[in-house]
Amino acid sequence: MRLDKYLKVSRIIKRRTVANEACTGGRVTLNGKVAKPGAEVKVGDKMSIRFGDRYGHYEILAVAETVRKEGAADMYRILQEDDGVAAERN
Repeated sequence: MRLDKYLKVSRIIKRRTVANEACTGGRVTLNGKVAKPGAEVKVGDKMSIRFGDRYGHYEILAVAETVRKEGAADMYRILQEDDGVAAERN
């Protein structure tokens, strides 16, 4: 599945156009490398996303074309979420 579609289906990012812009802007990495919107994701991949001054690190647990809102969070595991404030304090 394409990365931008995965971000939308998993509801990490609510709209596909926003997911596409995040990828194009270099704010998404997949397995440690900056990822384009069309990058293929698979189970076990590690993904990081920069939301302004916040960071989210995730592991992909499932890939599905469609999923109900209630099941979207089961598609990934949050490894770490940073709010950027802790980095500024140090």
